[in-house]
Amino acid sequence: MKKLTFLLIFSLLLFTACKKDSVDATTTQTLQSSINDMASSLTTIEQIKFNEALYILKTFGVEAEGDVNELKALGQLINGKKVPQIMSLADQVAQQNGIEWASTAPPSLGDMNIFGDDKAKESDSNDVRANSLSIITQLSGDNGSGATAMRIIPRLVDNAGKPIAFTGAGLETTLEVFSNGVKLSTAKNLMQDNNFKGFNLRFSSLLASKIVDNKIDITVSVKTTAKTFKMSKIGLDVNPNALKIPEVPKTDSTMVVEDPSAVIDPNNPTGTTPATGTDPNATPATTKQPTADPKATVSKFLNNVSSQNLKAAFDASSNPSWGSYESFSNPTSGFGAVKNVNVKNITTNASNPNVASVNATYDVTDKNGKTTSLKATFGLKSVNGDWKISSYKINP
Repeated sequence: MKKLTFLLIFSLLLFTACKKDSVDATTTQTLQSSINDMASSLTTIEQIKFNEALYILKTFGVEAEGDVNELKALGQLINGKKVPQIMSLADQVAQQNGIEWASTAPPSLGDMNIFGDDKAKESDSNDVRANSLSIITQLSGDNGSGATAMRIIPRLVDNAGKPIAFTGAGLETTLEVFSNGVKLSTAKNLMQDNNFKGFNLRFSSLLASKIVDNKIDITVSVKTTAKTFKMSKIGLDVNPNALKIPEVPKTDSTMVVEDPSAVIDPNNPTGTTPATGTDPNATPATTKQPTADPKATVSKFLNNVSSQNLKAAFDASSNPSWGSYESFSNPTSGFGAVKNVNVKNITTNASNPNVASVNATYDVTDKNGKTTSLKATFGLKSVNGDWKISSYKINP
């Protein structure tokens, strides 16, 4: 009998020793198994809060599409972490996303299971019965030049369009913002009751160059246990003065790496290199030299930028400071941010068959209508008989 008792105690100790106290994300199976082991050592209330924390992290703490990818990303995020570390991380994510949840607060999100058990239960707080979803939009934050934000408030409603009364839920709510069919942003939150505050969409988070006709479209979805409700609003006006506008790209003259060949040596105005040790009777090699005025190249370049024919403008240059075409045409930090160029004056400062210097004065208007006056010096060099812009600097 004593031997049997000893074996039972030993087996219990062995089983307890095999249980994991930290996350093992080697596979989805080990992830679920280790989480179950960790939860088994918690009280009932602690288990509920632990499940809520995992749901917060899976829904708001990782960037992934679909449950399988979200679980993999979650596993990478919490691999090796113990319960207190996971709860602390969930607190941080909830705070960053404006979610009214805390690891030390009473359970508030209903029955959560990150492994996909969405079957309705008698006590399932997320099994909210509604007929449809409505959206209320309110402009806010007027600073004297128009609204700076839009409050977007979704409401679950009944057949008569009246809000459904519920509490203690944790309904995953997603806002997607579009303009002209292009998605601009996505935000998530949890709808816990019918007093959900919604989303505060700051116009300064939207890039002006992506907004067509100063209008956006929004789609909101709310996921209950039985159904996902979705509603869209099309053609909502935004304040163009509050949108994010990138600065017109400027090049600091102290930072420009100029092509040495674009500087004309007064002692060698032709830019030729004296021959050494050559046959005096040999016929000197001839190179193809540009016949066009170098300022014509600069004028054409500015016209192409103004019309947003950026490929042609880039092809007229050989300037290492501008990098690749992608950098050159970038709509935020490159010439893609320019809407119009109004040239006032172009003059050739100096020129020889190989290099030239051209000064230009012009106004640049960005895509929000802001105009900046610039004075610039373009360095050019001869490449196969054509002038190419090899350097560029903004003058005071």
